[in-house]
Amino acid sequence: MYYLVLDLEMTGLEPGWHEIIQIGAALYDERWKPCGERYLTNVYPENEESYSLPALEVHGLTMEELEDAPMMNEVLPEFENWILESMGKHPDRMSGRDKGQALRDTLICGQSVINDINFLKFAYREEHLKWPFSNTLVDLHTLSFYLFPLLEAAGQTVPRKRSLEAIAGFFGYERETDEHNALEDAVLTAKCLRELFRLRERLTLAPA
Repeated sequence: MYYLVLDLEMTGLEPGWHEIIQIGAALYDERWKPCGERYLTNVYPENEESYSLPALEVHGLTMEELEDAPMMNEVLPEFENWILESMGKHPDRMSGRDKGQALRDTLICGQSVINDINFLKFAYREEHLKWPFSNTLVDLHTLSFYLFPLLEAAGQTVPRKRSLEAIAGFFGYERETDEHNALEDAVLTAKCLRELFRLRERLTLAPA
């Protein structure tokens, strides 16, 4: 099993109208050891009319910066190959069945990740491609919602908010650069998930 921690930047919030314009991801094994290189690519949006100013204020990617970016039909196969190569496999030597099995063993993780998954699934449908990943997800926001109250009950001070910045700050992490991009958030999310998994292993239930 592998953990695929990803973050997407979009032109807005509505799948089907707004589009993915950047994908950042990092792959980890069952012990949260990094596998291969990190992944970051811009994506050229086909629906330029969907480009929203509120989204631009978040990601800072202008249409001019995306002019030479690959389109989604190029990005998705490249993305899958990157995952397989990060696992130490050779996609060009693998059958479609073997690729599918390897990708099905990959759990998508992120912060409020269901929104990213919905956009990514829509992109797969639009390109007439089968969704290759496990339907099991790991969501940082949800895990913190359940684990932080337990820590608070044990006497620890926990953040009131469940934003990525708040959770990361609790564990002593922050963004490595001032530049906001999908990869930076994916890596920060992975660090927080690793810490939460370690916490989970240390938690014990008191007898009733």
